[in-house]
Amino acid sequence: MTALDKSIIDALSGVTTATLTTILLKKGLRNVWIRGAFPLTSDQKRVVGRAFTVRFVPAREDLATPASWASPKSSRGAIEQMPEGCIAVIDAMGVKDAGVWGDILCARMAKRGVTALVTDGVMRDLTGVLGTGLPVWSSGAAAPPSVAGLTFVDWQQPVACGGVAVFPDDLIVADLDGAVVIPAALVEEIVGEAVEQERFEGWIMSEVNAGAVLPGLYPPNEENKAKYQAHKEAAKAE
Repeated sequence: MTALDKSIIDALSGVTTATLTTILLKKGLRNVWIRGAFPLTSDQKRVVGRAFTVRFVPAREDLATPASWASPKSSRGAIEQMPEGCIAVIDAMGVKDAGVWGDILCARMAKRGVTALVTDGVMRDLTGVLGTGLPVWSSGAAAPPSVAGLTFVDWQQPVACGGVAVFPDDLIVADLDGAVVIPAALVEEIVGEAVEQERFEGWIMSEVNAGAVLPGLYPPNEENKAKYQAHKEAAKAE
């Protein structure tokens, strides 16, 4: 997995997923928001990291058994391959009656320095999961284990999580609005535009708070574009 430059993490930590979806839409990418993945806590901070993908398929009785957990090719094996700083993206096909991951697995991920877990499935052992401190985005919770509804397949393959294609090394940004995928090849291009868009919208908000009307401001007409440019120049001079 390609290491992610700290400057990119720092930059995107200040950019909302809402802004990112707008920037990606302008690039022609409409399907980047992972459906069904929401933070387990209402005060969860934004996270940024490379995707480490994990794939499940529907349960098959000869393969989806408790004994399969001891296999080298298992969820346990996948965790030991996760590098520090990655975000585990688990394709659970949206299954909601089998907990894809539990507290012990999350505790091990936290110990390895994994940044977060994102899944279109659900978690089990929810109290314990929350206790690990690992940031998690999921569709909720269910008591049954993964093998009740899912068969583990492999890691670091392309997956379809929440209806979105996610490839290993894609960038994941997740906040209170959910999780967004930035294709690895577009990261450098997206970062600068996203930071500028976030700065611009911050200025718009300040204008709105000062009593400005929206027509001509959002989106801006030529007068307000010039006003924003003057604001930027003044900020640079300080």
